[in-house]
Amino acid sequence: MNLPWQVTPELDTVGVFDFHGELKTPMTAHTKEDPITGELHFLSYSPFPPHLIYYTASPDGHITRSEIIEGAGPALMHDFAITADHVIFFDLPVTFNPAEQSGIPYRWNDDYPPRIGVMPRTGPAVVRWFDVEPSALLHSTNAYVDELGRIILDGPRYDRTSWESTWKWWVGAPGYSTVPGTGMTAYRWILDPATGKVSEQMTDDLVTEFPTIDNRLVGLPNQHSYALAFPGSGRSDWAVVKYDHTTGTRKVAELGRDRLPGEAYFVPAEGGTADDHGYLMSVVSDLGSNSSELLILDASNLDTVAAVELPRRVPAGIHGSWIPDTDLPA
Repeated sequence: MNLPWQVTPELDTVGVFDFHGELKTPMTAHTKEDPITGELHFLSYSPFPPHLIYYTASPDGHITRSEIIEGAGPALMHDFAITADHVIFFDLPVTFNPAEQSGIPYRWNDDYPPRIGVMPRTGPAVVRWFDVEPSALLHSTNAYVDELGRIILDGPRYDRTSWESTWKWWVGAPGYSTVPGTGMTAYRWILDPATGKVSEQMTDDLVTEFPTIDNRLVGLPNQHSYALAFPGSGRSDWAVVKYDHTTGTRKVAELGRDRLPGEAYFVPAEGGTADDHGYLMSVVSDLGSNSSELLILDASNLDTVAAVELPRRVPAGIHGSWIPDTDLPA
């Protein structure tokens, strides 16, 4: 975590942006922008109290809410989720451990009770904690409220084995398998505020990470989502996968050995209405030739639209956001 940095439209560095002097703590990279209000939601988490602070900011970059989340612990909260009415926190058993020598001081902790917290977006900052099975979640896909009033949360879930194997891959430590991850699979949690109960299920057995959706549907029901598919579950090469959550089907765009895609960012087509009417943009790193390209896929069928060779290699795993040039200052 750090303070965010501001760049110009030409990507020259301006400097740290602290929300006009109103942000006094670091913040997480994975912010959520409400597609209706334009309000920005983000977190600050720490191994030391207060462990978790929730913020909102207005579209013009001023902090509008700051809440210390009581009861949260020293867990790795790299991401979170929102619905139209809730904020969802992942207080899961990967926790601060200064003995970790990988450079990132967090480890799986069997003694830490796994919970998902749900807080109303308006009113008092009261969190309701739901007990869940031991798991980790680095990146959420999306969350929304269904027609029964239940909160639906999707994302790639890690068990302990897959977390520890993949962690070595993330940090470049020796001893990891050539198949990075053995169980970080698409998963769904259904949280029922009426009963206090949770149901959990794997929705696909592909090894996936870096999920994305059409950002116009953040916190709202989405039909499609996209992810990076790792080797594993019978697959030997990297790919981009598209999920249809209505039919329960998937489509995979194979990229070939050593061609590691980054986050597949969805760009709506002009006039497009469905959340697969558009394009997927992904920076692909060729681990064999030490080169990279910008790959553009048709989101409706995953056909290649264009591949743009980049002048230098982009490190695999780098991910972020794209914005249209119409959103840039004149």
